[in-house]
Amino acid sequence: MKDNISKQQAIFYSHKMAQLSKALWKAIEKDWQDWIKPFQLNINEHHILWIAYHLEGATISEVSKYGVMHVSTAFNFSKKLEERGLLDFSKRENDKRSTYIELSNEGVTLLEDTLNAYNPESNSVLRGSLPLTEMYGKLPEFLDLSALIKEIYGDEYMSMLERSLENIEDQEAEWNQSSQIATSKQQTKSS
Repeated sequence: MKDNISKQQAIFYSHKMAQLSKALWKAIEKDWQDWIKPFQLNINEHHILWIAYHLEGATISEVSKYGVMHVSTAFNFSKKLEERGLLDFSKRENDKRSTYIELSNEGVTLLEDTLNAYNPESNSVLRGSLPLTEMYGKLPEFLDLSALIKEIYGDEYMSMLERSLENIEDQEAEWNQSSQIATSKQQTKSS
């Protein structure tokens, strides 16, 4: 690596990445907090619900890994969600060492309520991306960033991300179908 870039270039790159990442995270954090505040959730709790939903049951270690949070953070916030009746803790017959979490029915309902309440117009990061959409015809895909994260966190992390994105696309298709059915019913009643 030393032959490819100088120490000065490395410092410049690291500083630029840190500054841009921190600025982007602050915007994402504010948007996320504003979105879930009506549901009495914080970002870690919402993220845990989302991970448990997409993994259809997960170990605390998996929540920690995919949520990019310390194991104690994953465990403590999961316990709070369990106390609210949103998560169920269990052990598996074939794996007594690991603690598994799954969404309770109330947890599924709350998570789906948060997703239904999402307002794209109040998301500053999305609004900031719209000029790129107008220019290129689609939202940014973050290929360089995805490659970088894959190098840091590995294939398994990226597979989980892809699986969660596929679940969101599947859910969007269900929402669109439900919306079309509701519109059709309203038009039938109006006729």
